[in-house]
Amino acid sequence: MLPNARLLTLLRRPLVTEKTQMLRDDKHRVSVLEVRPDATKPEIKAAVETIFGVEVEKVHTLNFKGKTTRRTRYGAGRHSDWKKAYVKLAKGALDWDNLQASEEKPAAPEESKE
Repeated sequence: MLPNARLLTLLRRPLVTEKTQMLRDDKHRVSVLEVRPDATKPEIKAAVETIFGVEVEKVHTLNFKGKTTRRTRYGAGRHSDWKKAYVKLAKGALDWDNLQASEEKPAAPEESKE
């Protein structure tokens, strides 16, 4: 299996747009994530299953080349390359809107009403 430290660094952020929100419904069960450019499909699947505690059915990936930009008067800069992953959950998996990391979090102290 992969080292846990690597798995924790593979997923960068969820991509939230109108299109990705439509893919999250019960029919499609897909979430879109930005991942590290060197991440592979099996690594992405293992990371999502480990971190969120859900079963992943499929992973599709797309590579994007960084755009060249005019940064200064004398030279051009370049944005970083990045990778997008479409993660499809298995039937009966948790809802992405209610999904939290599987690590146990300390309970909030209860206030006593007297």
